[in-house]
Amino acid sequence: MNYLVLIIAGAVIGIIVAAPIGPVNLICIRRTLAYGSLHGFLSGLGAALGDGVFAIISAFGLTAIAQLIEGYSIILQFIGGIMLLGFGWYTFHADPTHALCTTAPVKPDLSFPARVVRDVASTFALTLTNPATLLGFAALFAGLGAIADEKASFLAAAVTVGGVVAGSALWWFTVTTITAIFHKRIDSGIMLRINQLSGIAVGLFGVAVLVHLAAAQFV
Repeated sequence: MNYLVLIIAGAVIGIIVAAPIGPVNLICIRRTLAYGSLHGFLSGLGAALGDGVFAIISAFGLTAIAQLIEGYSIILQFIGGIMLLGFGWYTFHADPTHALCTTAPVKPDLSFPARVVRDVASTFALTLTNPATLLGFAALFAGLGAIADEKASFLAAAVTVGGVVAGSALWWFTVTTITAIFHKRIDSGIMLRINQLSGIAVGLFGVAVLVHLAAAQFV
């Protein structure tokens, strides 16, 4: 079995899942601008770990866990919608001067360890509140199995999951690095607009989730 192919295939799946512009991308970009590329990347890493959880469920065929997630999908979507509204409100009202003091940084509202935990945990939780991601992984892993035409094994599944997390992490590293490069070209006025537009966009994602959830109850 060619494990290099599985790693590459897993990495491609991780990038495919992470790449679409959504609330997590906006949150990571905004945190990169506000607190630096490290915090933006750590936020992306939280999402990558969440993707890893769904990849494990799909790769190892953990049917019971998948059914549990589907059984609580309404609650998870509701929590996700509320979280997005909270992120949107916070981002919209964020002070842009905290992001632009390149010579004399403003002391962050949290200590470094606390901010690291916040960065990783918030996007990890947000990723897990989207059960639709599990369906995407199931479809992608089914396609991979058909293409690879290899006998499934514990090691092959583990290697593929590792590739997924690595690919997702690579995406977030790329996004946050590029964002950090352009950071010096952004003044407080532009940052204010970025905060407001990002806050509105993330909030609209939350509204869309809650509206879709409410509409589904009447079907």
